Amino acid sequence: MSIRERQAPLRERYQQEPETAIQRLVVESRGGDVADPLHAEIGPTWLPSVTWRTGAHPAVGGEGDAPCSGDVLLGALAACQEITLRMVAANMGIEIRELRVTVEADWDARGTLAMGRGFPVGIRAITCHTEVTIAEDANGERAERLLRSAERYCVVLDTLRTGVDVDARIDVRGAA
Repeated sequence: MSIRERQAPLRERYQQEPETAIQRLVVESRGGDVADPLHAEIGPTWLPSVTWRTGAHPAVGGEGDAPCSGDVLLGALAACQEITLRMVAANMGIEIRELRVTVEADWDARGTLAMGRGFPVGIRAITCHTEVTIAEDANGERAERLLRSAERYCVVLDTLRTGVDVDARIDVRGAA
């Protein structure tokens, strides 16, 4: 597959009509059983047939039968890093033999359980480790260039590193 050929008309369009390059990503809850306090179903609006089931982590009373929201966050980074790396490799004409992305984070459940102000609620540090083996690269120079490029163009990695403003609003209504 030629990534360059697939992207060429997009690049041309974005050059001619820059406003079309701005994409709005929307993920929404998908109903599910609202009487179940331990699970949720979410999905991207542009793919209505795709639903991700999530659950509370066992460390806060969850059943451990579905990825928690922290897993989904780390999974987004792993997926973005791997897809970006694969696309960059395809553009560079590099054959990947092996690829593994591992994302880790420590989280203190006491913050989520409201056990005191001294405990953070969210993740404070994330480690993303990517290992790649490519064909015809005895001294590792091409692999290093590939990893640098993939790191540079990974949307989720850049978002987490640079931070992003989040406007969170909760509207509560009473049922009639």
